[in-house]
Amino acid sequence: MAAVLAGTVLGALLALVGQGAAGGAGFGLGRFWFWGWAGSGLRDGSESGVDLGLGLDLGWAGSGFGFGFGSELGSGFSSGFGVGLVLVWVGLVLVLVVALGLAWVWFSIWIWIALGLGLGPGPSLVWIWGQALGLCWCWLWLWGRFRVRFAVLVRAGSALSVVSVPAPVPPGVHLSAAAPSPAAAPQAAPELTPIHRAGYCAFYGSCGRNPELNGSLVSPDVPCLDNSPARLAPTALLPLLRNVCPELVRGDNDTRLCCSAAQLSALRLSVALSGAVLSRCPSCARNFANLHCSNICSPDQSLFINVTRVAQRSSTSGQPQLAVLEYQSFYRRRYAEAAFDSCIGVRLPATGGFALDTMCGIYGARLCTAQRWLDFQGDTNNGLAPLRIRFVLLPDGTEPGGGIEALSGSPWPCRGSPSPELQPCSCQDCAASCPPITAPPGPPPPFLLGSADGALVVCLLLFAFFALLFLTAITCGSSDPRSSVPVTSKRGCASRVSAGSHGAVAKLFRLWGTAVASRPLPVLAVAVVLTAGLGAGLHRLRLTTDPVELWSAPGSQARLEKDFYDRHFGPFLRTCQVIVTARQPGPAVPYHSVLLGSKNFSSVLNPVVLRALLELQDELAQLSAWVEEEQRAVGLKDVCYAPLNPGNASSADCCVNSVTQYFQNNRTRLGMEAAQSGDGTSGTADWRDHIMYCVNSPLSFMDITALEMSCMASYGGPVFPYIAFGGYPGSEYTEAAALILTYSLNNFPSGDPRQRWVLSWERSFLEVLSRFQSTHSSNLSVSFMAERSLEDELSRTTAQDLPVFAVSYLLVFAYVALALGEFTAWRRVWVESKVTLALGGIAVVLGAVVAAMGFLALLGLPSSLIILEVVPFLVLAVGADNIFIFVQEFQQSEREVGETREQHIGRVLGQVAPSMMLCSLSEVICFCLGSLSSMPAVRTFALTAAVSIAFDFLLQMSAFVALLALDTRRQEAGRYDLCCCCGTAPRGHMGPGLRLLRPFLSRFYTPALLHRCVRPVVVLLFLAFSFSGLYLMLQVEVGLDQELSMPTDSYMLRYFSDMERYLHVGVPTYFVTTAGYNFSTMDGTNAICSSAGCDNNSLTQSIQYATMFPNVSYLAIPATSWVDDFLDWLNPTGRCCRIHRYGELSGQFCPSTSTSLGCLQCMNSSRRPTVDEFQHYLPWFLHDRPTLECAKGGLGAYDTAVSMDANGTILASRFMAYQRPLRSSQDYTAALRAARALAEEITATLRRVPGTQPDFRVFPYTVTYVYYEQYLTVVLEGLLTMAMCLVPTFLVSFLLLGMDLRSSIATVITITMILLDTVGLMALWDIPYNAVALINLVAAVGISVEFVSHLTVAFAQSHRPTRVERAAEATINMGSKVVAGVAMTNLPGVVVLAFAKAQLIQIFFFRLNFIITLVGLAHGLVFLPVLLSYMGPAPLSTGGTKHGTEGSEAAMEGTKLGTKGTELGTDGTELGTESSKAGTQCNKGGMDGNEDGTDGTRFGTTNPGFEDAAPH
Repeated sequence: MAAVLAGTVLGALLALVGQGAAGGAGFGLGRFWFWGWAGSGLRDGSESGVDLGLGLDLGWAGSGFGFGFGSELGSGFSSGFGVGLVLVWVGLVLVLVVALGLAWVWFSIWIWIALGLGLGPGPSLVWIWGQALGLCWCWLWLWGRFRVRFAVLVRAGSALSVVSVPAPVPPGVHLSAAAPSPAAAPQAAPELTPIHRAGYCAFYGSCGRNPELNGSLVSPDVPCLDNSPARLAPTALLPLLRNVCPELVRGDNDTRLCCSAAQLSALRLSVALSGAVLSRCPSCARNFANLHCSNICSPDQSLFINVTRVAQRSSTSGQPQLAVLEYQSFYRRRYAEAAFDSCIGVRLPATGGFALDTMCGIYGARLCTAQRWLDFQGDTNNGLAPLRIRFVLLPDGTEPGGGIEALSGSPWPCRGSPSPELQPCSCQDCAASCPPITAPPGPPPPFLLGSADGALVVCLLLFAFFALLFLTAITCGSSDPRSSVPVTSKRGCASRVSAGSHGAVAKLFRLWGTAVASRPLPVLAVAVVLTAGLGAGLHRLRLTTDPVELWSAPGSQARLEKDFYDRHFGPFLRTCQVIVTARQPGPAVPYHSVLLGSKNFSSVLNPVVLRALLELQDELAQLSAWVEEEQRAVGLKDVCYAPLNPGNASSADCCVNSVTQYFQNNRTRLGMEAAQSGDGTSGTADWRDHIMYCVNSPLSFMDITALEMSCMASYGGPVFPYIAFGGYPGSEYTEAAALILTYSLNNFPSGDPRQRWVLSWERSFLEVLSRFQSTHSSNLSVSFMAERSLEDELSRTTAQDLPVFAVSYLLVFAYVALALGEFTAWRRVWVESKVTLALGGIAVVLGAVVAAMGFLALLGLPSSLIILEVVPFLVLAVGADNIFIFVQEFQQSEREVGETREQHIGRVLGQVAPSMMLCSLSEVICFCLGSLSSMPAVRTFALTAAVSIAFDFLLQMSAFVALLALDTRRQEAGRYDLCCCCGTAPRGHMGPGLRLLRPFLSRFYTPALLHRCVRPVVVLLFLAFSFSGLYLMLQVEVGLDQELSMPTDSYMLRYFSDMERYLHVGVPTYFVTTAGYNFSTMDGTNAICSSAGCDNNSLTQSIQYATMFPNVSYLAIPATSWVDDFLDWLNPTGRCCRIHRYGELSGQFCPSTSTSLGCLQCMNSSRRPTVDEFQHYLPWFLHDRPTLECAKGGLGAYDTAVSMDANGTILASRFMAYQRPLRSSQDYTAALRAARALAEEITATLRRVPGTQPDFRVFPYTVTYVYYEQYLTVVLEGLLTMAMCLVPTFLVSFLLLGMDLRSSIATVITITMILLDTVGLMALWDIPYNAVALINLVAAVGISVEFVSHLTVAFAQSHRPTRVERAAEATINMGSKVVAGVAMTNLPGVVVLAFAKAQLIQIFFFRLNFIITLVGLAHGLVFLPVLLSYMGPAPLSTGGTKHGTEGSEAAMEGTKLGTKGTELGTDGTELGTESSKAGTQCNKGGMDGNEDGTDGTRFGTTNPGFEDAAPH
């Protein structure tokens, strides 16, 4: 007895253990959840886009299939199969032992009772055998009742009471994703579906919920096992059958089905859900529905269906039933692949992706096959399929046996039409429907001549031509280039005009200078008052810092389009972004997932980094920023973009995209682990499995792993992997080198007080990220930016570089102050110093700039930082040059006998003012023409420069002349500079002071430069430089990359570098339609949409064509289309557009989630809406929230994509496409050009639609276009600006030099060569060409005029007999002044700018101005004298005429010219010895003697230098 009791207890325990083990091992593999959401994606990091997830379940009728974002990588069998099976067998054996023991106990008890009652042996035996028979009957009844359940425990190791009949599968045949082998096929077992015959069913009716599914998104009703003949369809059911499965209708009285009315109704709802996605391609939708119509309702169901697993249940009447849990469906491979091919190209308009992305689980559209497509539909882990369907695709000639015949047929091709009233699939959904598409022309090929660079060959040929022309000219010309130029005794018209104009201008300035020098204090007072008065206008000065206002004209196309977009759709969203990489990247770590296979995980994708990101996001979610102006704190919820809850957002509603959003930013979920089994193996699923799943199915609400976690972000939207990861190879997201965190914030107009909210929050964001970067600097490299970062960094670098500019100006001031003085003796240094005069000259220059800016501010013209940085340098170069020329000429000029100090100043001013006026007037006109530029920054710069130079010239002719008069009075009185109260005794003239540059030019430089063997070499060398510059000019990059605008120590440089290196997302481009187009007509709708029945050249179809050639169009993803989704939303086969037909809500919109019986479809057939229907239902669509029942709702995706007035008229709409990643300014410019060309084609097409207004247009828009539009025209605009600057220079020179054509041409040629060489050197020194460079090149024209014009005027006014001598005289007299006044004024200040932190300053102000100064100096002092020695005009002297301002200075008495003869002759011979010759033989015009009263010594014969021939 004890043994019996022990065996009973042990058997029961073992049975329980076995049952528990089997039940525990049979957990599900996870379920999939998804929701039709249209929410937020990424626009180049700055704009939220839209995407759509769809979930469909066509398995409600019984056979069930799921359709959504998920994956099926396991067979779905219960895990723990082997262990559970062993334990169950042991348990069953022990239970049988226990049962025998119990039977023995039972008999023993009754024997004891019989004996206790005193029954005799006879009655006792009868009693005992009766009990035994009753006990046996009970055991037999129990065995029959639970035999099925015990069989399932034996087969599957499951605690469920399930009947299982194994279907033998020969080797080589697989029932999952792999294709079955043609050599062998599954053999169906007849236990559950014994009859496989035409006209027989495999199951019928509904048997309630699947007991194995608990987390399904829909009610998982399964069919009942029923291998009986198909039922005759009732007449009342035929209309529904024709609507759902028309191919199954045979006739009114002979249509048989294997589905009940309830199953067919459920199938209708499921087909309606699939229609939301697939109805845009009727052939695909029909084929997809036919697959499951055949599975569920086909009268020949048993021919291709074999039930393999069922569950016991009781019907409502108590009758036992077997519910089908799993079955095999045998298809011909060609049939399944034909159906699959009809759907492979169907698009999702809301995402620009493919429908197969939602129907193939983890494989997506790219890796999907017919087998994987069907397997996902039959996978219960997708959350929608109510039972497991194992699709077996058999090639032709392979039969499964057992009477089973694979389902076959001829699916509709996508280019075909299932019925006359339906259209073939459009080109966008079916490549076979596309007309022949010609690839658009790509960029023009490089210009080649043979295999050589064509531009280089042309430049070489041009150089050879001009060099040959030059050599021929000098060879065939005069053999003695120094010979005098014959001058006729009669003056020509040009000579008379030249002499007269020059004399008149010189006389005017002489009189003016004398008058000003006579009254210096009143003149200074008037100048100060006027300057201060104009400078007072600075209080109205507006500094423009907005890049849009600086570089895009208010009337430009991009600005007008931006204003239109902002007015109708609001400003672009703001972006805050963080890029995290490993400080020292290590090798990828391999990981093997039980379900999802093997992947490599990068070193940055680890729990430590993910937890750090979670901490950062938690801190940012709680971040509070103080708004000083409003005395309030704002948080993330106050400024973020919340697409699904914009009215009352919380931090969780904010659109934040990061990898941690796959875990809803939850630490617990990140750390979750679960036991995972699949394919006969077991292991643990953790965060890596979840990420592996989510990167392929980002819209899943539940993965297929044991974790059963959602992939959707906490705000309700998806996180696409190309947004959250960066630097990954191909599509291997887990190998990403960077993790990207993106915050999308609302943007507001500048006058909106909420703009201060978002600016304050962004400032706090940057502070938090700065601390995060510092905290994790040991293991992470963190780069970040906020929308305000660019302006913040520009402002910061401006403040930081102010000391650099201050030092630069101080150096220039110091140089001018020291260089103006001319010292004769140490004891007179403080007297002869010109510091006060130099400071006064600098004050004049700065006063001119201040007065000009104040004057323009009074006129309402804004200024900019570029003006503040460039204009003072430019005006200082021009003004300092004039100061040096004037002062040095005065210092070198001797006062004549009887001439007063004031007359002396006036005479010198009359000599130098014409060239000063020539330069200033040329520059003023040049900059005035430059102000015609369309770019605001260039226009305001040119105007400011023009007015500043004009004011500078006027102040120099007045205030500086007065200052020179006062300084001369001080010096003659022997007073100290800077302290005029003290001084020494007055002394007479002490002779010339110390000079270095002029003697060097006279004795060494000029003779060498103008040597007959050197001059041709100089010309050829500079020609080579010019044509080299012409070639290099073609190599200069056009544009301005963002990183160049940042200082060298800016945190933004790392961000720009990481962005270019890691980001795989292009910016979104909107194709915007203006008013004047009628979307509601059939023609208007068809010209926009891209689904069946739409025009082949519609708007969205044209964009689709463009995406096929991304290297030309720069578009990668087709446009989202609210019109297409609106048409799908109206489809009567779905539940989207419904209306309350009666009751209190009659006539109002009925949401898809409503179960009211009074809700009926808006439209009764699949057709285009009428005009009234379109206008009535469109607002409902735009505000319908997407749900599982209707994934096509427009809220979040399109509610802001259509702008309508109060009458429902569409004023504007937008269609969003995505560009491929753009890396440089050239890419952005080319993308803009291509998008505009595409938009023009679409505009021309849509204008042909009846009813379209002629002013209607389509234009592309993205936030970058307004910046890069300038580069479409900046080259042409630069050439025109340069040409317009050269024209006035030529004209002014021509007029002021008395119509001297040769001098004017020489001036223009030299300036042009300076510009060519400057631009060529830009290419060699990596200086891109853009608007900033254009400003500096315009300034270069002004500086070049200073280098060239003074020397040209000096040459033209020289009276030397030969061109060489005149060139020498001009070089000696003006060369030193140009070097001291222009070059040496610029260089110290320019060199200091090399130490600025701002790269813009380093590149465009240091490098470019350094080039301009050196190139201008080289051409002015080297090339121009040589050029003038060859092509300069004849001298102005004529026979019998005296020269000078009044005709007397050229033949002045010898006493006037010989007072200081020792200064003019190096051989000690006084010039006065031959003075009478100059007076008596002046009528010879200098043919026999020297016009200026010299000893007539010829150039280069007696005197070793040119100073002897140069009058002071």
